[in-house]
Amino acid sequence: MTVFNQTKQTILANNIIEAKSFIDQSLGLLKYPTPTAMLIKTRFGIHTFFMKYAIDVLVLDKENRIVKLKENLKPNVIFIWNPKYDTVVESREGTIKKTNTQVGDVLILK
Repeated sequence: MTVFNQTKQTILANNIIEAKSFIDQSLGLLKYPTPTAMLIKTRFGIHTFFMKYAIDVLVLDKENRIVKLKENLKPNVIFIWNPKYDTVVESREGTIKKTNTQVGDVLILK
């Protein structure tokens, strides 16, 4: 799967991993030694406990519009948002800045 920023016409991530099981959602990127990108369906937030690297996080609404973002989310932190949004993209630290991604941008997940 690829994450494409339709608003900015940029690719945010290729070969994104979709966390489908409860265990995959709970572990997120923790089980990967180097940063990659992951799509997670969750309503309560995410954590970076036990991770060895920072990540960028995008929270999407039902139209895949970015409603909240967090750059450089350090290890051992909890990130919470409005529970009405349930789609999250975790990506390599620096992705948001490098692609000039902003709240309001629309993403295509294909």
